[in-house]
Amino acid sequence: MKIALLGYGKMGKEIEKIALERGHEIVLKKTEDNDYSGLENADVAIDFSIPTAATENISTCFNYNIPVVSGTTGWLEQYDEMVVLCNEKNGAFLYGSNFSVGVNLFFELNSYLAKLMANIKEYNVSMEEIHHTQKLDAPSGTAISLAQGIIADTDYTDWTLENPSANQIYIDAKRIEDVPGTHSVFYKSAVDEIEIKHTAFSRQGFALGAVIAAEWILGKKGIFTMKDVLNLG
Repeated sequence: MKIALLGYGKMGKEIEKIALERGHEIVLKKTEDNDYSGLENADVAIDFSIPTAATENISTCFNYNIPVVSGTTGWLEQYDEMVVLCNEKNGAFLYGSNFSVGVNLFFELNSYLAKLMANIKEYNVSMEEIHHTQKLDAPSGTAISLAQGIIADTDYTDWTLENPSANQIYIDAKRIEDVPGTHSVFYKSAVDEIEIKHTAFSRQGFALGAVIAAEWILGKKGIFTMKDVLNLG
């Protein structure tokens, strides 16, 4: 499989390493210093760029009729536009706030716990996420996905980084050098606390998941998520 890497930072380099190990070929390493030459030779594209570049990268793939997997966060106010464009172009698009297999299982655990806690009003929910200092957006896309998973099944309606109201989930977003990603969800009452937590030890899990997603989307049309890749229902 021929892969175009749209974004060639730390994640791009990790994806390249795993893709080559799995027998794939890299035909483009897109940075802000070069153009899309080589994209036309790709079977699939993987976008791990920056928020301001994501929509151009994704839409260019649709114009080239190339399936695209995107893990860039911080641009989701334009996600619906990309969905419309993908459908107009009869393309294939998979967005994930986190491609780690473990994190996607954690998403399912988080949703299940939210359902269990929905009618138990003695507990207040809050979250903490910790990432490396180079991460541009806060809270992380993973934290937002976790918050949305809670909102879907409880009386909470929004999340906030500031002082929360009764129907808001407080997210404490921390930036610490060399932390790949740690996410915790807390349900706290006057007498106890329930915590679920995922800790990434390296970027390797994110990169492997992205390559698995790229392998999976090949030959498909439509809008997908990691739930489709992992058959999580």
